[in-house]
Order: sequence, then C-alpha cells, then structure tokens
Amino acid sequence: MKYCSDCGSSNLEFKIPEDDNLKRHVCSECGTIHYSNPNMVVGALCVRDNKVLMAKRNIHPRKGFWTLPAGFMENAETVQKGALRETKEETGSDAKINMPYTMFSLPHINQIHFFFLADLLDDDFGPTTESIEVKLFDEADIPWDELAFPTVKKTLEYYFKDKKENKFNFREEDITIW
Repeated sequence: MKYCSDCGSSNLEFKIPEDDNLKRHVCSECGTIHYSNPNMVVGALCVRDNKVLMAKRNIHPRKGFWTLPAGFMENAETVQKGALRETKEETGSDAKINMPYTMFSLPHINQIHFFFLADLLDDDFGPTTESIEVKLFDEADIPWDELAFPTVKKTLEYYFKDKKENKFNFREEDITIW
C-alpha cells in the first residue's frame, strides 16, 4: 500500500496497531488502520443429464485451462447470487442452486473458494468473453491434466465419489500450498 485511501498521505507504516495482533498498514497522518481481508471466490458445479458443465478459461490466471464457472464475489452480493452470476458470465447459462458443496481456505493466497452444487437449467450455454469453450463432461471425459485450479479438481473428485454413493455432503478444508 502506497497511499492512505482516507487522506491520501504516503506516510504509511506496516506495524501492529495498539490492541491488535497482526501487522496492518497504518496512516501516520490520520491514524486510519487499513485492513486487508481474504477474497472470496464463488462458483457452481452445474449438472445436467448426469454431466458437469465446465468452461475453458479465456482470462488469466490459467488461461486455456478448464474450470468450473467461478470468480470473485462482488460487494453487495450474496454468495449464491455471486455463483449464479459467475455461471452466467462464464458459460452464458442459468442454474439453480441445490446446496453448498465445498469450501476451501487458501491462506497462502488470501482466498476462500466456495462451490455450490447446482442444476443447469437448459442447454443454452457457450463461450463468452471469459471462456474459449464451454462443454458438458462425463466423468471419463474430464480433462484432468488441464484443470485450472486444485480446488476445482478436488470439487470434481468429491462430486464423482458422492455420485457413486448417491450421498452428497458439504466439505470444508484447508489447502496450504498449490
């Protein structure tokens, strides 16, 4: 951080404020403490006719790799609305949320990845400015070596395991390194 967003001063210190336990950027001019919190990535594992909807990324990071539709949650947005918006932005399709499915804490990159299990509502999907290709996949056809992120891989692995057992559970875990 180079400037205080409250007063514009460049006189910032990275220190532990009084009555705190973590280092923060503190403005020496106006005293504002600037907090930095994890970013929330929200998405959906959308299913139609026993197949999973995936998008090949047309944006960085990991451009050209396959993912479940997901992205950063926006301010003034619920987690579910964010996941549905990201599904629409990346695949052009609409979905219906069924249940929270996976949540991964990634402290090394200050992110939380949260995926819902959802039904794809129609076959009206395709590439958008954020995707090169959009496709429904059977388990055997998933491009496992071309997945964009470990959280996507884990979510897919849990889904296909749960599908075989016909029992879907919410899972939460930490990933401390990619």
